[in-house]
Amino acid sequence: MDAIRPTIVVLDDFERALRRLADWSEIDRLADVRVFHEPLRGDVLHAALVHADAIVLMRDRTPLAASLIARLPQLKLVVFTGSRNAALDMAALAGRGIPVCHTEWGPSKDTTCELAWALILAAAKRLEAHFRLMREGDWRDSGPLAGMLAGDRLGLIGLGEIGSRMARIGNAFGMQVVAWSPHMTAERAAARQATALPLDELLATSKVVSLHLVPSAETRQLLDADRLASMRRDSLLVNTSRSALIDTAALAHALAGGRPAMAALDVYDEEPLPADHPLRRLPNVVLTPHLGFVAQPVFERFAAGVVECLAAWLRGAPLPRLLRA
Repeated sequence: MDAIRPTIVVLDDFERALRRLADWSEIDRLADVRVFHEPLRGDVLHAALVHADAIVLMRDRTPLAASLIARLPQLKLVVFTGSRNAALDMAALAGRGIPVCHTEWGPSKDTTCELAWALILAAAKRLEAHFRLMREGDWRDSGPLAGMLAGDRLGLIGLGEIGSRMARIGNAFGMQVVAWSPHMTAERAAARQATALPLDELLATSKVVSLHLVPSAETRQLLDADRLASMRRDSLLVNTSRSALIDTAALAHALAGGRPAMAALDVYDEEPLPADHPLRRLPNVVLTPHLGFVAQPVFERFAAGVVECLAAWLRGAPLPRLLRA
């Protein structure tokens, strides 16, 4: 490394976890570390990064676009948590010869599945309203009665690692599990304790619809105004995957009209979700602040992986989990 101490900038550690959950003593001996706990954008983001030799990204909370990369003359390394980051311009980094490495995932698939079911149960059982009543010293209200999952249909859009976990739990609850994805087959669905259905039929017949796809050209804004309008009037739409799968403006309009009956969301087009966003004002929405992967065991793996990558770079050793453009 150069005689001058390199500068490492850590972005978006909202949870203040990366320093707390790993031993940074070797990193601190060899480099100057700056950690930002709030989202940065525009000129403020550039000012924070312009002297950085290495940047650590928490997942894809802050995009690293080509236009920004071109304005970071000292940048020599990018590290991100997890194993996939759709907000990185890999071509721009490769063009500069800047290596990118990442951490392991940890049990994030399990934690996301757990959160999805927490959202489903909170919405189906009207828990938010009952929590509020109990805290206010009241008992019950005269609102709608809670729904029941057993015997009804769970529609999974996506049946990969998380979708498969969702299917197992849906079956344990006594639900009829159906699934769709762009390349779904009857055999693949059956192997995961589900029945393959066309998307339109899944939407029209499922009490709970839960999204578990990675956005692509084929699935971006998959649930538009027309598809939302085709859902059951008593249905619950759950998204713990990516906001790009839903037309958010159309969803807010559809919820205001009562179809679907409810939504339970953990992901948003803009994060943190703006305080004046229309979704915050709707009574038939359960909202969580992108907690799917936010759990102690996952962040322990993230923190250890970040330190491992940075230590290797500072020593001049081969980088672990090097990403190829």
